[in-house]
Amino acid sequence: QVQLAESGGGLVQPGGSLRLSCAASGIIFRVNSMGWYRQGPGKQRDLVASITRGDDTDYLDSVKGRFTISRDDNAKNTVYLQMNSLKPEDTAVYLCFLNDVRGRAFWGQGTQVTVSS
Repeated sequence: QVQLAESGGGLVQPGGSLRLSCAASGIIFRVNSMGWYRQGPGKQRDLVASITRGDDTDYLDSVKGRFTISRDDNAKNTVYLQMNSLKPEDTAVYLCFLNDVRGRAFWGQGTQVTVSS
């Protein structure tokens, strides 16, 4: 069983920054990719950022240049999402995911990010 523990969400003013963390534990065969989705009120779930085991990254167009995904150098099953210049439209529940090389997907419980003055 794989568990994903997220942290770092909260309330921030427009223009502010937050850093989300996601640590995977349990029996992990081999990670193919990790990253974050988000789902705002009444909106579809969007892929925000992902990073592969080869460190290739991909971003939602609306967050390019503001968000950065990275992996911990010492704990490869831990990823971070640095979010800068936050906007009210970034308000959402952010969900961490892990895809393994067997095609299985695992999810965290989500962390709320609210951008408001």
